Amino acid sequence: MKPEQIHAKRPKSLLKWIIVFLLVAGTAYTLYRHYIHGIAWWPDTRQELWDVEARVEFDATGGPVHVKLALPASQPGFILQSEHTASPGYGLGFDEGRQRYADWTLRNGQGSQLLYYRAQFRVDPQRRIPQLGEPPEIRPVVWSTPLKTAAAQLLASAYQVSSDPFSFARALAQRLQNPDNQNARLLLSELSPVEAMLRLLNQADFHAREVHGLRLEDGRRRQPVQSLVQVFSGNEWRLFDPSSSQPSATTSGSDAKVPLLLWEQLGGPVLEVVGGKNSSVTFSMLKTSEPATASSNTRMASDALLSLSIHSLPIAEQSVFKTLLLLPLGALIVVALRVLVGLKTSGTFMPVLIALAFLQMSILTGLITFLLVVGAGLLLRQTLANLNLLLVARVSAVIVCVVGLVSLFSVLSFHLDIESGLKMTFFPMIILAWTIERMSILWEEEGPHEVLVQGFGSLMTATLAWAAMDLSVMRYWMFNFLGLQLIVLALILMLGSYTGYRLSELRRFAPLRNND
Repeated sequence: MKPEQIHAKRPKSLLKWIIVFLLVAGTAYTLYRHYIHGIAWWPDTRQELWDVEARVEFDATGGPVHVKLALPASQPGFILQSEHTASPGYGLGFDEGRQRYADWTLRNGQGSQLLYYRAQFRVDPQRRIPQLGEPPEIRPVVWSTPLKTAAAQLLASAYQVSSDPFSFARALAQRLQNPDNQNARLLLSELSPVEAMLRLLNQADFHAREVHGLRLEDGRRRQPVQSLVQVFSGNEWRLFDPSSSQPSATTSGSDAKVPLLLWEQLGGPVLEVVGGKNSSVTFSMLKTSEPATASSNTRMASDALLSLSIHSLPIAEQSVFKTLLLLPLGALIVVALRVLVGLKTSGTFMPVLIALAFLQMSILTGLITFLLVVGAGLLLRQTLANLNLLLVARVSAVIVCVVGLVSLFSVLSFHLDIESGLKMTFFPMIILAWTIERMSILWEEEGPHEVLVQGFGSLMTATLAWAAMDLSVMRYWMFNFLGLQLIVLALILMLGSYTGYRLSELRRFAPLRNND
């Protein structure tokens, strides 16, 4: 192989690897944004939220007060999004151990006291979070003589209709809920349903513990926390409620018809009060929804990976980038129309900038404004051509004339009550001036036909670019999935290596087709 052939192949091979890298990196980051950051695919997606408020009440006895409230954490089906407290006069600290706690302290408390804790959870059935802590130890069980016989019969009947720890626990819960089961009635005469089920599971050598949760129902107020049984099997756990006929929740707390939120997950007390009496904690809950992007932006604010990205900028600056990030999409359309279709335009990327102006105006108003300004500018340019000015002075004069024309049209639009005409200032003045200059020179060198061809191609390209960039889904994707910028770049590089026939050139082969 000749050396020049080797050198010719190297750039093509390098280009292919660059395109592959851009496609893989763009796709990977796009998927990362969706599955890790939770950015929805569609802009109209709404996110379900639960606001849960804990109200702590007690009577202080006139000395130091220490209140300890168990706090929820992110769990299967629910992601803790934000939390707030209201405790005037109290010191507040958070214990971030295996089980989260809020510690309120006061040097001297007297009379009725009221504390609030509020948390907002985002519903995410697809998110799987590891269980909290290790499975509890199996405790030895000692029964009195009558209860021992009843427990043995319950265990035997549940064992016959089960195949694993979860089905065994479900069978036990069903028997404890059955008021006609005499063995269950005997156990429940001395034990609570949760305590009875825990003892039965420990006797059967299954890992289980008591936890506390809330059944989420929209608009409910002053609800108490519920005791539940958490059963472990391998790396999975499930919840069962032996005292209720409600369906047991699975590892995803939002799957059940009545979602279940775990508030305390280690079997300890939910509320401890030192220096007070008559303490109680009740819960109120409210279901809301918001656009998925709002909750995503909240999570992204604390993401280290995004701390140097445009999503960490102030909102005003981000709004500018929402428009700028559409430019690559417009550039891709220009490349496709010029390389594949063979459409002629006045300037390479002038249509993209014109399309950006169309985004700020209605398309009809934008087209009319563009034609008026360019048409009037061409007439003024012909007048300047008779003055024999240098290029720099001539272009500068055209810029001044364009500014004057835009100002004149804006004033006329205002007095004619045409609001969209007031947005003419969004047209790039310098680009319009150069467009007028290029078209004027083209008129002199090639004639009016070529001016019409390139003018029509520019308007068609700008219109198609505007149609793509004006789509709400495209605006959403290009801003929220920055990996698409790499994919667009890869497509532009692919089109840039195309050396085949353009669609507009196929008409040259029409006679051959007719002969065949």
